[in-house]
Amino acid sequence: MNEREPESNGTVAGESEAEMRTRFLQQVFGGDEGRYQEFCRVLTDALPDDAAAVLRGSAVTGTRWEDGAPFDADGPGTSDLDLTIVGGGFLDHYTADGFYLPGMHSKPLSDEHPDVAPGLVPLRERLSGMVGRPVNIQGTRDWVMFVREYMMGQPYLTIVGKADDSQ
Repeated sequence: MNEREPESNGTVAGESEAEMRTRFLQQVFGGDEGRYQEFCRVLTDALPDDAAAVLRGSAVTGTRWEDGAPFDADGPGTSDLDLTIVGGGFLDHYTADGFYLPGMHSKPLSDEHPDVAPGLVPLRERLSGMVGRPVNIQGTRDWVMFVREYMMGQPYLTIVGKADDSQ
């Protein structure tokens, strides 16, 4: 365990962190802890010290929010990963038109928004290659994560750092 690896605090939006981690590990890495640790290492190396990496969506809940379909319902590798980087400094990677809330909450770097963070494209490509599926990378502030968890009931799993940028 490294100094940037998160500590579990039990539940997020009513979901057990242990269950979300186990589900994610199985669905994305076939239960291979070594591949998961390498994914986290690549993220740790790419992130500023004030940032945390969290996963949201069907990779941690097991189902798509739109229709309740299970993760990878359309075949292996068909579900993407929704990676959110929490931390003010990370938002500097996004272009002026790359935000839903300027300076607070970005659009995800994804197939739908491929130009919102040009400097992050190599990281996205590397992570996507590691998991054999698209990895979408969004930047946000900690208060947005608070709203998503407590007001919208959206669980997330912290995989690197602490999801509190205190800025």
